[in-house]
Amino acid sequence: MGDLGSVPWPCPPIRTERLVLRQSEARDRAAVIELYASAEVHAYLGGPHARDELERAVPEVPGRRPGYFVVELDGAAIGTVTLGRRDAERPGSPPSAAGPVELSYLFLPAAWGHGYATEACSAALAWLADVLPGERVVVCTQVANGPSMRLAAKLGFSEVERFVEFGAEQWFGVRDPAPVPGSARVG
Repeated sequence: MGDLGSVPWPCPPIRTERLVLRQSEARDRAAVIELYASAEVHAYLGGPHARDELERAVPEVPGRRPGYFVVELDGAAIGTVTLGRRDAERPGSPPSAAGPVELSYLFLPAAWGHGYATEACSAALAWLADVLPGERVVVCTQVANGPSMRLAAKLGFSEVERFVEFGAEQWFGVRDPAPVPGSARVG
């Protein structure tokens, strides 16, 4: 995903009830490699990446860019949440020079089923609304990925279309921006 460019970065850590969303650090490298090497995590993302290739490719400080958050629970990285520009050439992207902001997330299997993804994604979306008010956000997930589909619905995404990409049916949703305080919504 592309850079958000104009947003202030790094931002101070974002604290939720149970989690901290923060900029990536060198200590996160092992968790990031695990996320991409995990067959469970990548079951709906084209399969896992080879660990030896990741060891060579992942930089000392992975994902150091605006909108890339490491999600921490009790001092340990349990996942990532990313907000970045979706390539305008990919299916589902509305015509735009920059492409829409896309939400993506990966969590280690031990973190599944506890509501951490909902909590972390909600916090990241609130951050985006503060730094880029009025920005629409999109999400794309495989139709077969029931938990991800439920998360998208909880976060307020509505289906725009379905298409085949990476050999599987994809669900593409959009989340309209929250109204800017003091503004009126016409329509």
